[in-house]
Amino acid sequence: MITEQQMMRTAVTAFLVTLAAASTQAVAQSTQSTQSTQSMPSTQSTQSTKPATSADTQGATEQPAEQRESTAMKRVDDAVAVVTRMGNEPRMKELLASAKGIFIVPTYGRAALGFGASGGAGVLLVKADGMHWSEPVFYNMGGISAGAQAGAEGGAIAMVLNNQKAVDRFMQKNAFSLSAEAGLTVINWAKLAQGSVGTGDVVVWTGTKGLYGNVVALGINDIRFNQTLTDAYYHLNLSPRDVITGRVRNPQADSLKQALATTSTGTASGTSSSGSESSGKPAGNK
Repeated sequence: MITEQQMMRTAVTAFLVTLAAASTQAVAQSTQSTQSTQSMPSTQSTQSTKPATSADTQGATEQPAEQRESTAMKRVDDAVAVVTRMGNEPRMKELLASAKGIFIVPTYGRAALGFGASGGAGVLLVKADGMHWSEPVFYNMGGISAGAQAGAEGGAIAMVLNNQKAVDRFMQKNAFSLSAEAGLTVINWAKLAQGSVGTGDVVVWTGTKGLYGNVVALGINDIRFNQTLTDAYYHLNLSPRDVITGRVRNPQADSLKQALATTSTGTASGTSSSGSESSGKPAGNK
């Protein structure tokens, strides 16, 4: 016969077993919830740091190229204004009519005594056939030696190339100079306009009056072909010779070529691109 005491022990034991089971289930649920919560930041982190796809990077890749092309186009537009100013010089028509090429730097950095502290960037155009101006090629330049006035603002500068020897310097792959040391006579336009000197190989004109004082001979240092802007402007990988020989054409440069033709001959010719692989087509098209 089961006593009252035995019944109480059985009830307590059953209660303890039930309590233990409930506790175990609660711990299991808590552990599962913790693991799920901890795994969520890891998933988010993985998603946020995944490598960018081609779609993600497409905009970033295109934007710098567009900026480079815009910079090149602005440089060409700015060169038109320089040529227009040059046309106001009494003897400039005569000089450009016989020139083989011209290097135009729309904005030259602040000049210090004896050298240009900032340098500048510009475009080269060549009269390959002695009549029509080529498409522009882009270059950077360093200083101008031989006496730039201390503290003067450089402003616009143009270098008229009077012979093939001067043009050939621009066909080099490495940095070069236009100077007596390089075998070239570089003349200050102000002295040429006075009739006191001959034309030399290169004539340097500046839009800043008195920038070079009474100096007759100058030196242009550290000129470098700008591959990046040239490629951006034509959408092709090109050498300077590719451009000046008519392999490509960008109609945006027509206004600059017309300005040069007008200044040198009084007519708006000089935009012919016969023989060009991409004549009459947008930049970069063949």
